[in-house]
Amino acid sequence: MWKDIILQEQKKPYFQDLLSFVNDEYASRTVFPPSEDVYNAFKYCPFNDVKVVILGQDPYHNFNQAHGLCFSVKQGNDIPPSLQNIYKELKSDLGIDPPSHGELTSWAKQGVLLLNTILTVRAHSPLSHKGKGWETFTDTIIQLMNDDDKPKVFVLWGNNAKQKRSLITNPKHLILMSSHPSPLSARYSFFGSRPFSKINRFLEDNKRTPIDWQIVG
Repeated sequence: MWKDIILQEQKKPYFQDLLSFVNDEYASRTVFPPSEDVYNAFKYCPFNDVKVVILGQDPYHNFNQAHGLCFSVKQGNDIPPSLQNIYKELKSDLGIDPPSHGELTSWAKQGVLLLNTILTVRAHSPLSHKGKGWETFTDTIIQLMNDDDKPKVFVLWGNNAKQKRSLITNPKHLILMSSHPSPLSARYSFFGSRPFSKINRFLEDNKRTPIDWQIVG
């Protein structure tokens, strides 16, 4: 189903402009993630399986980090500070010890859509692909997730994610909001927010299988 949705969007003028820009960027500059990983959030988490939507902003902008899942880095890389704080809250909330790596693919495969609102970035230049069309595309994705009546949880960490609150209007869904897990803001309302147990309680209450937050691999 994601494939059909993406193909439909690709026919629209805004996406044609976006593709032209992104293709030029890949051809002339270093861009992350690798082109084959741009849509990994959808690859690992089929439409009908989505239980949780976690929104990020744009991909990590250093080498070998970004692989198409927000907050996640490929194994073999240092765990970024925001993800370290996510792991701290996971330990505090559910008693799960932090893994030795930062790859969250096992979450995605259980129905956690790890979606950045911007799907590409120029090397060492955060937000360099802002305002080029990705936001229109990912807003459409969020709205489709909202319109789908299967109960799911939208996780909005930080001001950028909270701006998407207005797109989520279906009362069947749960919205969790806090400050961003970055070292600059985690102390305001992220630490102690217990999102993981809240997500699982909601899923269980709605007869959906909870997420096993223990990171494997």
